[in-house]
Amino acid sequence: MGLVDTHFHLDLHKNAIEISELIEKSRIYTIAVTNTPSVFEYTDKLCKNKKFIRSALGLHPELISKRKHELPLFKQLIKKTKYIGEIGLDFSNSNENERKVQSVVFKQIIYWCSSEKNKILSVHSRKAEKEVIDNIGNSFQGKVILHYYSGPLKQLERAIDAGFYFSINHSMTKTKNGRSIISRMPIDKLLTETDAPFVSFGNNSIEQLKETIKNISQIINLDPKNTEEQIFVNFKRVLTSH
Repeated sequence: MGLVDTHFHLDLHKNAIEISELIEKSRIYTIAVTNTPSVFEYTDKLCKNKKFIRSALGLHPELISKRKHELPLFKQLIKKTKYIGEIGLDFSNSNENERKVQSVVFKQIIYWCSSEKNKILSVHSRKAEKEVIDNIGNSFQGKVILHYYSGPLKQLERAIDAGFYFSINHSMTKTKNGRSIISRMPIDKLLTETDAPFVSFGNNSIEQLKETIKNISQIINLDPKNTEEQIFVNFKRVLTSH
């Protein structure tokens, strides 16, 4: 058994090499997401020969308007990892034209990932939950993790019906809306994340993950040890093929 961090921005830490060594030493199973394809190979090098860290290929929705020219590079790199993230849609501040560009790029990425059939996705869906679920659909040939889900309960139910997983960070467990959403998530679909450095909790991922697990346990009325075990079992299931 071990702690699980399915959404961690390793490349955004100034001391990324030291952080990667600390994660390895701490035996935290970590998916190191990226925000653009151009930083994937740097992150992949940081994860080389590591047992507990895996690099993910991403194109963050909020960067798509400026980085859409990297989409061919995304396609070129997609076979180098089965982990894809951070990808998705973000309609919180975007205008109509930007939303259209995001949607085109996201659909293309989902198409490529569906063709590969073994991808594990970490997906951003802020203010675009319906559109994200519509685009992925109910028969995606891989695993889908909705990162930091904060949307309507109606769309949460759709995601549950589609078999998606949900990664929960410390911030989610501290808000009324977050706790309400977590309480409605199936226990066998729960995962943990830090979203570091965007969710700040010092420099200690272990403490943050332990605190997150404790808070989840209180929300779902389960012993923290059993919660941690369940999350690890869920993570192992994510790693297995269909």
